[in-house]
This record gives sequence, structure tokens and C-alpha cells, in this order.
Amino acid sequence: MLTVSHVGRRFPGGVEALRDASLRLSESDFVALLGPSGCGKSTLLRLIAGLDQPDSGRLTWDDRPPAPGDIGYVFQDATLLPWATAEDNVFLPLRLRGMSRGAAMPEVHAALHRVGLAGFETARPRQLSGGMRMRVSIARALVTRPRLLLMDEPFAALDEFTRHKLQADLLEVWRQAGCTVVFVTHSIYEAAFLARRIVLMTPRPGRIDREITSDLTSGPETRLDPAYAALVAEVARGMENALR
Repeated sequence: MLTVSHVGRRFPGGVEALRDASLRLSESDFVALLGPSGCGKSTLLRLIAGLDQPDSGRLTWDDRPPAPGDIGYVFQDATLLPWATAEDNVFLPLRLRGMSRGAAMPEVHAALHRVGLAGFETARPRQLSGGMRMRVSIARALVTRPRLLLMDEPFAALDEFTRHKLQADLLEVWRQAGCTVVFVTHSIYEAAFLARRIVLMTPRPGRIDREITSDLTSGPETRLDPAYAALVAEVARGMENALR
């Protein structure tokens, strides 16, 4: 799908966020970008999204540049319109593309159902828990049926129980939607549970230190599986090396 080749990004003031970072994304992939705070994970995500441009290197799409709606983005905060209902928040990207409300509602309701929010279409953000607000944000990113879903530590502010539930639900959504997911996290446990490829990044300036491939099929009992524990240990050792 996309090749990131030797990308560097330096911000005004001299802060070098990324240096010589290379990454390959394939169709229907699930990639976790794992590293300490400030290592350039979010910067790399913004470059992939086209929200920023590299100072060196390049990003090359295999067939064509992404069209409107091809990329969905979920931020750390749910970033919902506080005065709008769940369905109106999810409708927003379709409305911006010129789709009428009547034509869009089947897609909107399907997206909310996919993230487990059927019955909450008319609820406003203040009436929803933090986990439910994040579900609305994910539904909004999915409603355009993106080829690529970018997620920037979306579960970091949630309690552990809610986070585990949303991680499992996200995997089910990914399997159904068939899109490529790039998921930024600084949690070794989260990366090991979710991703098929775990990309380890060094402290700033961020570089790709190594990549670990997982063949786990995560489910309800995964966190009790010795194979999961072994993967967590392998990733932890890899991060120790990356941090040196």
C-alpha cells in the first residue's frame, strides 16, 4: 500500500523528531508503532496521513494517492462536537463530502452498530462514558470505509478494563472492515495483543530499530496464553535494546 523511505522531520527550533525512518505498509495489515513518549510515533502518523510533510525522504503510494475518505484518523481524545448527537458526529465526514443526511444515515447507523453503539444514536457526548465517546470517534473514522485507519494512542486515557474491551472490539472491527491499521502506542502489552507487526522506535530522533512479527490470533483468552507472555517478553527485550 505505502512505502515510507528514509524519512526525516525536524521542527522549528531544531527539534529532530524523525531520522532515516523507513516502513512498509501492506493491505489489511495491523501495525503497531511502539516507543517511548517523544520518539516521533505521532509525527510519523501525521506524515502518513498527509497532515505534515517530511524534510527528507519520501512516502510512495503503490497505486494512487489516497482519495478523500481513504484515510481515517482517530486521535488520543475523541474530539467530538459536544453539541451534536452520536449520529451527527459520525455523519460529519460524509456531510463534508456533500452527502445528504437521508442518504448517509444507513452508513452512519451501520458504523455505530459496528462499534457496539446501536441504540445510542441520539446521545450527546456528555451522556456517554469515555469509552463510548471513543467508540463514536472510531465509528466516525470508519464511516467513509477507509483503506487505512490511523490511530494515535486512542485508548491511553481509559481505565484498564475499558481499554481491554475496546482492544478486543477493535480487532473484530478490523477483521470485518479489512482495512489497514497503524496504531500508535507506548504500551508493550497493547502492541502485543493487537498488532500483527510491532515496529520498535528509538528515542528522539525516532528511527525504526526493528520489527517483530506476531502470529497470535488474539481473543478472550489471549492474555492468559503463554504465547502472548512470550511475545510480550520478546517485545520488551527489543525495546530495551532500542532504548540504549
